[in-house]
Amino acid sequence: MMMLSKRQIRSRLHQLILAGLLSMACGYAAAANQTPMAPDFTLKSREGVNIKLSELRGQVVMVNFWASWCGPCRQEMPLLQQLFDRYQSLGFSLLGVNVDEDKKAADKMLSDLPVSFPILYDDRSQVSKEYQVKAMPSTFMVDRDGRIRYLHKGYKPGYEEEYQQQIRELLRE
Repeated sequence: MMMLSKRQIRSRLHQLILAGLLSMACGYAAAANQTPMAPDFTLKSREGVNIKLSELRGQVVMVNFWASWCGPCRQEMPLLQQLFDRYQSLGFSLLGVNVDEDKKAADKMLSDLPVSFPILYDDRSQVSKEYQVKAMPSTFMVDRDGRIRYLHKGYKPGYEEEYQQQIRELLRE
């Protein structure tokens, strides 16, 4: 068995401490550069099909939480349809997540404002709670890796230009 001198022990200890500190620093730097993963969910669509967010991995996904009683949601809906029509063929998907307790209220609004993107029902507010939705509408932009990159709370005219810019950016990545 080999005996180390005090100096060798001290030197080895310093190396281990330095290696540990560098490892921690690299880990913190990597974590600081990462954006949070979008919580995965499965919800029933208007057509009765289950849609799972993680199955859309590889696409840029806009998750838009809305309610029938929300005036800005009503104003925004046709603009979301335009974005969906424009970018769907490029790898963009849009999920409209309705948070009304009564699906009939959502369906009535959609009869006035028809859309072709998937409408999902979160009538128990499980997904909206997981996403910590506090404003209507709330829109999350999810990149191809499933990470939330942008969040918009509420809607004001002109937000659709920001949406378009962000969609283009994420599609280029």
